[in-house]
Amino acid sequence: MATRKAPAKKSAAKKSVAKKSPAKKSTTPPSRRWSAKVDTDSTHPDHELFLQSAPKIAKALADKRVSPKGPASGMRMLNFYINRAGKNLSKERVATLERAKELLSKIIAKSKEKTPAKKSAPKKAAKKSASKKLPSR
Repeated sequence: MATRKAPAKKSAAKKSVAKKSPAKKSTTPPSRRWSAKVDTDSTHPDHELFLQSAPKIAKALADKRVSPKGPASGMRMLNFYINRAGKNLSKERVATLERAKELLSKIIAKSKEKTPAKKSAPKKAAKKSASKKLPSR
């Protein structure tokens, strides 16, 4: 008679819960970080600018002091604010900000009319290189 082996029992493995590791603290002192050296606020709009009227918002965002790269930079700031606020904006605020976008786009169009596009220098034709003929054998 052959002896039969009993089926192996499945062991109940203990579920271990992964412990959250504490957040790593920076070893660099705050005074040595690059962000401590930033001293310009040229691209920061005035406090509560987006709570003002549409013409004031558009005029401020077109100003070189707020957006030194031009009014298009101000348009990006306004779009970022609208997208970031999302559903937290009331319908009235959204309407005001959309009106500010329209006014700002008109300012951008006017600034493009004033400064014509720079004409690039005419392109020179590529020089043809003299190809050497190989002697036939």
